[in-house]
Amino acid sequence: MGGKKMSGCKKALTMILAFALSITTLAGCQSGSQSISSAAKSESPNQPIVLKHWFWPDSDMHTQVMQSMVDDFNATNGKNIKVELEIHPWDGGQYSQDLFTAAMGGGAPDTAGFKLTSTPLFTANHLLEPLDSYIDSWEDKDDIQDTLYKTLRSVTKDDNLYLMPWNTQILYVYYRPSMFQAAGIDIPKTYEEFLQDCRKLTRDTNGDGKTDVYGYGIRGSKGGQEPWGSFIYARGGSFDNLTSDASIQGMQDFIDLFQDGCAPPSAPNDGFNEIIANFQSGLTAMTIQHIGTSVNMVEKFGDDVGAFAFPDSPQGRWTSMGDTETVMFSSSKNKEAAFEWMSYLATGAGQKTWCVKTGNVPVSKTVQQMPEIQNNRFMKISIEGAPFAGILPVLDTTTDWINNTWPATIQAALLGKITAKEAMEQLDKALYSK
Repeated sequence: MGGKKMSGCKKALTMILAFALSITTLAGCQSGSQSISSAAKSESPNQPIVLKHWFWPDSDMHTQVMQSMVDDFNATNGKNIKVELEIHPWDGGQYSQDLFTAAMGGGAPDTAGFKLTSTPLFTANHLLEPLDSYIDSWEDKDDIQDTLYKTLRSVTKDDNLYLMPWNTQILYVYYRPSMFQAAGIDIPKTYEEFLQDCRKLTRDTNGDGKTDVYGYGIRGSKGGQEPWGSFIYARGGSFDNLTSDASIQGMQDFIDLFQDGCAPPSAPNDGFNEIIANFQSGLTAMTIQHIGTSVNMVEKFGDDVGAFAFPDSPQGRWTSMGDTETVMFSSSKNKEAAFEWMSYLATGAGQKTWCVKTGNVPVSKTVQQMPEIQNNRFMKISIEGAPFAGILPVLDTTTDWINNTWPATIQAALLGKITAKEAMEQLDKALYSK
């Protein structure tokens, strides 16, 4: 019995020692684990650095491409940065107002897609982070033309750079070659020929006495100020003086196309979605937009879609340089990570993916030389229009002018409620706060 007790004691002692050893070993493992975790935390934190990025898509395809870029960046940045994409509609420029409202209310994202015309409004309220110090030490700085930096820097009074280049879009005219052939016309070489062709392409194709193809798809709602500008400059007018005789004549041309029945009846209310839908349905033979829509156009029409630069005239020539940049908000708590994401879009894999798959014009010199870019016929037309492309005046009033004054005034003019002269006086007064 005593031997059994001793044997039991030995077993108990053995168990106690084993248990103590296991505790010591476990403690040692935990200590080692904490040490490794601590070291890892300093280089790659367990919790990802989360960035919120606002983005407006021109189509479902654009959303898919951007999401694939976000996924790629999240998987490859090596710094445990995680971008979360928030989709917001452009809505003729309402996007910028929504972004401003969110930022003023304390709900700004870390980064966002942006238009340079909105810069004064945002910087006046100290919402954007200057990027000069980031770009000065950025190894890819020289992969972007210095002239583009200068353009982006010129929109603010403090000479700081708040906009990170991403891509540009030069507006041009989309047309249907089959419709041109049916109407017996070629690509117009002059502005006067363009106006004539708008009328020749407006047809009753089935003989029922009703127009079923309109020559030109006017964008009378939000966002239409950019294609409209080509008409103003073609007569020798300019944004610098919207009340000049030449500017008023350009406006009259625009009104006449609608009132003469060369644009769909819905034109005063047509925005981006409507002009693209009208063109793709065959309702219009021409419309003005940029290369960002080219992929969808080719998917729809194949070879039966082409483009040409807005035609020249002796008085002047202009098209809009659409711009898309990214910005960092001053409220971001992760600014270094935010710039990492912005640089991925500007010169990294994101630049290549976005421009090749969507057809937008790259800002990266390296990407511009890629065969996929050089062999794109729509890219060539964009490049052709670049020498006479410009931007609207960037003033404190510009955002409101684009979103509210311009569409309301244009709609009234197209519908005959005000004259071309009255319309231009109203537009000039609102833009320059006279």
